[in-house]
Amino acid sequence: MPLVARYDLAAAARSWQRESLAGREPNMWRYRELMPLVGGEEPVTLGEGFTPLVHAARLGKAIGLNRLYIKDESLNPTNSFKARGLSAAVTRARTVGAKTLSVPSAGNAANAMAAYAARAGLEAKVFMPKDVKVPFIRECELYGAEVTLVDGLITDAGRVAAERGGPLGWYDVSTLKEPYRIEGKKTMGYELAEQLEWQWPDWIIYPTGGGTGIVGMWKAFEEIETLGWVPRGRRPRMVSVQAEHCAPIIRAFEQGAERAEMWQNARTCADGLRVPKAIGDFLILRAIRESGGTAVAVSDADMVRDMKVIGAMEGVSAAPEGGATLSALRRLQADGLVKQDDTAVLFNTGGALKYLDVLG
Repeated sequence: MPLVARYDLAAAARSWQRESLAGREPNMWRYRELMPLVGGEEPVTLGEGFTPLVHAARLGKAIGLNRLYIKDESLNPTNSFKARGLSAAVTRARTVGAKTLSVPSAGNAANAMAAYAARAGLEAKVFMPKDVKVPFIRECELYGAEVTLVDGLITDAGRVAAERGGPLGWYDVSTLKEPYRIEGKKTMGYELAEQLEWQWPDWIIYPTGGGTGIVGMWKAFEEIETLGWVPRGRRPRMVSVQAEHCAPIIRAFEQGAERAEMWQNARTCADGLRVPKAIGDFLILRAIRESGGTAVAVSDADMVRDMKVIGAMEGVSAAPEGGATLSALRRLQADGLVKQDDTAVLFNTGGALKYLDVLG
């Protein structure tokens, strides 16, 4: 199965124009012609997508940026950007006749898969590290999923899920084991362009674990340019943000490598960043380099400090992953890369409520 899906962009362009989007549903399926729907198929949806792009004016003034924005993915169903990918993946799984879905997860993907599986009437099997935060476990159980806790990290959870589910024919919706989660994530790129009146920002600063958000948006940029909705020539510079004690993408970027090596002894308070090796590492690195972007590692202390700053100054519920993007932005400013009049977008990929224990 390919890592990413392909569509007839010419047919989509004939079907509708960007100006026609105003009257469509305010969720990610407003771009349905560019999504994996077949014939008259309807999506498995809980209203995901079209999250606010908050102009963080107070925060921007405090740090010396005139055009700072926060794309607040915490307002998706199940409180994170994972809702986008799992809506698309579960839609496709239901269509092809899957009965039981399986996913390894650090938390948010498990919650989203469990919710969308429940919505579709499918069984959900979730595999998570045994030290995952309790709210992630309880939310999966709320949606009727069967939860298995595994010794180790998300990579170990993935191995156990494959060993258990493969012989039983479970449909594996783990990152990049099927192409449809990327199709959901790419809608962040469409929304960003639409919300900025079809202009690219200068910088996108994105917390990176499995990295499908970066991969999906990079695919969206190509599609949007092919459609002629934004001229070719300059895309946003993509910044991958990871935790200093789990930074395989940053290390590979700095070494000029095409693939990342497994990170040993991975640890961070941000569960979504505790991914010692991403399956799509080469796609993430390609997008960063082709965009002229960079990769930044930040400490847990800094990301927790900055999730509080985002909350106190803008009223946005930011998980540590979201706080990490502000920490990275400060670094980019200190290095002279981000200028006062640049347009920068921080992606807050999830909310703070499941991480209240880190606030201390």
